[in-house]
Amino acid sequence: MFVCSLTPSAGSNYTHKPVNAVGGAESAPDDRFPADTVDRVKRALRWAWRAAAGVALCAVLAPVVLGSSRGAARADSRPVAHVVIVGISGLRWTLAGARSTPVLWRLAGEGSVGSLVDYAERPLACPADGWLTLNAGARAQGPRPCAVLPPVIPAGPGARIPAMAGIVGYNQQFHESPVWGLLRSLAGCATAVGPGAALALASPAGAVSSYLPSPSQVTAQMLARCPLTVIDLGALTVPERKAASAADRMLARIVAGLPPDTLLLVTAPGAAPGRLPHLLSVVVSGPGFADGLLRSTSTRQPGIVTLTDLTPTVAGWLGRAAPAGIAGARLTSTARGSLDSAVRALTGRDTAEQVWITTHGWFFTGYAVADLVLLGLPALVFWGSDPGRARRRTRWWRACGVFAVAVPAGTFLADLVPWWLHVHPAVWLYGMAAAWALVIGAIALAGPWRRDPLGPFGAICLFTLALLGADVMTGSRLQLETPFGLSLTEGGRFYGIGNGALGVYCACALGGAAWLALLASRRFPGDRRPAVLAAAAVGLFAVVASGWPGFGAKVGGTIALVPCLLLLLMRLADVRVSWLRAAPVAVSGLALFLVFALVSYFLPAAGSSDMGAFAGDLLRGQGGALLERKISSNLGTLTMSVFSWLIPVVAVAAWAALWRPAALRLRTLQRAFAAEPLLRTVLWMVWLVLVLGWFADDSGVVVPAVALPFAAPLAISMAAAVSCAFDGTGYRGTAFAGPSVAGAVPR
Repeated sequence: MFVCSLTPSAGSNYTHKPVNAVGGAESAPDDRFPADTVDRVKRALRWAWRAAAGVALCAVLAPVVLGSSRGAARADSRPVAHVVIVGISGLRWTLAGARSTPVLWRLAGEGSVGSLVDYAERPLACPADGWLTLNAGARAQGPRPCAVLPPVIPAGPGARIPAMAGIVGYNQQFHESPVWGLLRSLAGCATAVGPGAALALASPAGAVSSYLPSPSQVTAQMLARCPLTVIDLGALTVPERKAASAADRMLARIVAGLPPDTLLLVTAPGAAPGRLPHLLSVVVSGPGFADGLLRSTSTRQPGIVTLTDLTPTVAGWLGRAAPAGIAGARLTSTARGSLDSAVRALTGRDTAEQVWITTHGWFFTGYAVADLVLLGLPALVFWGSDPGRARRRTRWWRACGVFAVAVPAGTFLADLVPWWLHVHPAVWLYGMAAAWALVIGAIALAGPWRRDPLGPFGAICLFTLALLGADVMTGSRLQLETPFGLSLTEGGRFYGIGNGALGVYCACALGGAAWLALLASRRFPGDRRPAVLAAAAVGLFAVVASGWPGFGAKVGGTIALVPCLLLLLMRLADVRVSWLRAAPVAVSGLALFLVFALVSYFLPAAGSSDMGAFAGDLLRGQGGALLERKISSNLGTLTMSVFSWLIPVVAVAAWAALWRPAALRLRTLQRAFAAEPLLRTVLWMVWLVLVLGWFADDSGVVVPAVALPFAAPLAISMAAAVSCAFDGTGYRGTAFAGPSVAGAVPR
């Protein structure tokens, strides 16, 4: 185990060295930094430059790469004569099969399949929410309770919905900018069949021009009369499989009467009442969609499309252009394997969503409790100022802290194996996450950087940053349904750095950049440039991976991370932060976000994203609604849990601890700051990036709350390691190599 002492030991040749501006010694003693360590530092710096160059190259080539990937998608751009939408609320792939729903299964085999994220204003969308979202091309919410659709009153060949005007007014509070009556306006003639379809084709005043109350009235002549027909087959009731079979029999009658040159969309507008959020079914059958898997640029995930994609897709099928700024994107199709394998993958994705919904809250509770035990128990067992007790206490703090900060990376690596396809998927997920965390922690404690007090933490930060950055650049597959990652049904985010991972990502970027800069400053003690350039390389990678429209397109991450990185670089360069310099630094993240947004808007091949949509709204003078929605969402997070109010308290307490550790009698933190001034800067930047992320991201208080079980052990353990290592005796040993002989050079 690594050994430290709070007082110099007899015969030791390690002495406390003066500290330079970046926290390193004024000279690099040979006994602490042997030749092999210097070589490793050189290699690390070379790799840092290569990584930065690779990121820049990826950003430049993003238009070409993304453009070619879009070319792989296939869909017939020729307008069709007829579009028929059939809605079965609550339909999931687990209810479909060759025997239970033979018509749907045949359509799936001939056409393209996917899973639908029916997130409307809430993760659990009622049937009315789904039909209204189709109506307006934007998220909308209908009246409650879920099981009741607004009454539809027949009037001649059409109908009217008295509640529609109230629904329109009610939805103004959500600032989603719906275009009411959009679906109806796409065709000169449109027929609604059933109450849900009437909602989809109603005008803002509630008028439906052509209406049939029941699907039993559908005929071939009726389907051929209008370019657009919307049919509501109802919501699935218990027993669901039996209800799905009954809906399939009605679907058979519709399919038999379809006119030539028809695109048929079978989907699930909203969940069945009383059910948890699920990924629902969607099938497209017709020209350009044979034997395929559905895709959408709004999700960038194969087989995953959203409810807001459907209306702009219908517009394209009918040869009409959707209004500028509308949410969602047109569906396309790519080649797939067998239908069985495709459906198995889609149902597995839904299984993973259910694991996330039911366990991720418990995971963070367990993570926080484990931190308290791992860091609190050594403090209680080895309480006191005795040098021996202090040595053992800090030794355990360092080792336990390393394993604690390895947890997020372990959860992401768990997605390397498709745990969602196994029996007991939650056991597989968390078992593999724990195993990976142990492996990462062991490597960090035994690696070539082990003699550096901050080495294990810096290595884990860089590894976590590289892992997440590479994942974002390649589609965010490792984040799907992991505790820190992306939830399709509840989070409503499909690519980029997830809201839960944002705080961890930013903290790792700052911690990794500072550690690499510290190594460079020790290698080149008289020159600040290598330290600044090393940190800048890490920062460039972090910002481009998370913020570039074709990669992460993360708004809150860009706004929060950029100023903190600039402050860190100014500290490394020994540049005084005056009020004149503070102003541009403060808005630097916002400025870069606007640049990314304009790139996304004017160069869609660089990455179509929410950033581009915001830029378009801003240029059209319509950005206010989006800002109001984001602010409302941010403020709403303060009331999402009874514990949410604790986060501001913790933030203030952390600020006080960093500002005046001596006044709070935090001796370990005080000694660490005196020994390694750069550590104080790093911890301040971690605190600041979490606070900025809180206000800049629409997830609000979730950003610091989720990052807290990672950031707290990171700060405590780094402070303990530095305090111990530089307090008179130097750093001697490792948690795995055993104690070294006093005065001997570690080997």
